[in-house]
Amino acid sequence: MNKKQIVFVTSNSGKVKSAERELKNVEVIRYEAELIEPRSDNIKEISKIKVMQAYKIVGKPCIAMDAGFFIEELKGFPRAYVNHALDTIGIEGILKLMEGMENRNCKFQECLAYYDGNSMRFFEAETKGTLSREIRGNDNEENWSKLSYIFEVEGAGKTIAELNKEDREKHLSSEEQSCFKKFVKWYLNDEN
Repeated sequence: MNKKQIVFVTSNSGKVKSAERELKNVEVIRYEAELIEPRSDNIKEISKIKVMQAYKIVGKPCIAMDAGFFIEELKGFPRAYVNHALDTIGIEGILKLMEGMENRNCKFQECLAYYDGNSMRFFEAETKGTLSREIRGNDNEENWSKLSYIFEVEGAGKTIAELNKEDREKHLSSEEQSCFKKFVKWYLNDEN
């Protein structure tokens, strides 16, 4: 039996590596393209627009995704504007903004959108944690963003960039934390 395939349109190689790890029974076909992100705080809306652009490019069923990072003490900053925050103040600037703050709760929210030209489906997930007080960790092909060096995963006591393969499996692979897992459960259903 041939594996089902899905086209993933993104320019982020870390997202592709994560998709390949999470979508074990689906062949991920990477199509590299820079999708235009609308200015919005709504990750679901951004994903919708990105997957519609992606479908116009590839002309077949595909997925696209967006993620946001929310720091409780900073009223949710940077939200869906992660790339802008990283391009301007960087992770050093985020840590500077949080100096002396006790409430270091933060979370990643992500939304994967699937579109086949007729119907669209959304798969949302959330990973809670705290903001570290310093930059920690190593380069890893699955790191999506520089935030991996300052985001401590709830229950792990380590930043994403400090997690090895086993730690990632243990602390980052629940269905609640992975829009890829939610997607694959639906996509491999016999009706799809």
